[in-house]
Amino acid sequence: MSESIKVHVIKYPDRTNLMMRYRCPESGRQVARTTGTKRQRDAERTAAKWEAELREGRYQKRQTMTWQEFRDRYDVDVLDAMRVSTAINYSATLNVFERKCNPGRLAEVTTVKLTAFVSLLRADHLSQATIARHLRQMKVAMRWAHRQGLLVKLPEFDRIKQSKGSRGRAVSGEEFDRMLAAVPKVVGGAAADSWTFYLKGLDASGLRLTESLVLRWDDAPDAIMVDYSGRHPMLRIDASAEKANTHRLLPMAPEFARLLEMVPAENRRGRVFQPLDKSALPYSPTRDSIGPIISAIGEMAGVIVGQRTKLDADGEPETVSKFASAHDLRRSFGFRWSRRVMPPVLKELMRHTDVATTMKYYVGVNAQATADELWRVEGNILGNSVEIDAAAETEQST
Repeated sequence: MSESIKVHVIKYPDRTNLMMRYRCPESGRQVARTTGTKRQRDAERTAAKWEAELREGRYQKRQTMTWQEFRDRYDVDVLDAMRVSTAINYSATLNVFERKCNPGRLAEVTTVKLTAFVSLLRADHLSQATIARHLRQMKVAMRWAHRQGLLVKLPEFDRIKQSKGSRGRAVSGEEFDRMLAAVPKVVGGAAADSWTFYLKGLDASGLRLTESLVLRWDDAPDAIMVDYSGRHPMLRIDASAEKANTHRLLPMAPEFARLLEMVPAENRRGRVFQPLDKSALPYSPTRDSIGPIISAIGEMAGVIVGQRTKLDADGEPETVSKFASAHDLRRSFGFRWSRRVMPPVLKELMRHTDVATTMKYYVGVNAQATADELWRVEGNILGNSVEIDAAAETEQST
């Protein structure tokens, strides 16, 4: 479309200098500006230069769209079509950028502004993973604005270096038992059974927190359904309910199938997991309401899986313990099965889109466990060798 732009030199009766103008191929409107000279030859040179800039996309016209106008349009055109949880994450990132950088116009989202944004996030001692997530989501939003013609110049996005591997760790069997024992202390006696079943389900299924909250016995929009129609129990996943955004039928771990078999047939309706509050009423099945309770159980049990930095009441950075969460139970599931099956099978169990993710987080991550297995095998070989040598000596002496 830009190839059709042709800039002409003209004389306006009320202007001293010659003018140049072209017809915008998108809007059909005439766009004019001064050449800054009265001489025809110089004006034609200036017009030719402007025409080249327009055709090559190097000319940046002043943008007037406000930041709030962009937010309103992005909400309607993009976020409304996303899954609720995804839309909330993108909106949160834009809110953080708005608070930190206070943009008046969309055009103020520049490379310099993004660099300052990252510096402000680091000053708040946010993790590298959190900063990288904010930048990824800003990049998606700004690319959309650029494609729509709302943002003429797309800023550069520096890649945030993150530490390799997982940010938490698998919970051991002894630690998981402590978490189960801590359940009544956190949620109360009336809700204890529902939360115990839920924690066991997370540990046995490898489901992500948001996936577990839409797991159902029966079919429903945006649900993951327990499917007993085949030879083995399976998980039927609707695209809208799963991180990979793909309709899939996936295997269910045998220990999770056995856990579900304990549920009486008459109770197999609606959501599989329905954790209750202290009044024995169902919690709202959202990440924000359920996730903190699981972390509180991990804290009560004293299961520390890592450390993080946050600001104290005086605004000073302090290192605090990170306690076991729902995702750490998923890590436990992945680690257990990484010792039993090959990576392609583990990829399906973990519902990873790419086997590289499986290899990065679950295969070869625990050198001590691998060493234990090697020495166990070596011990068996040595033990068998000693028995054989002893038998041979006995045979020779008789």
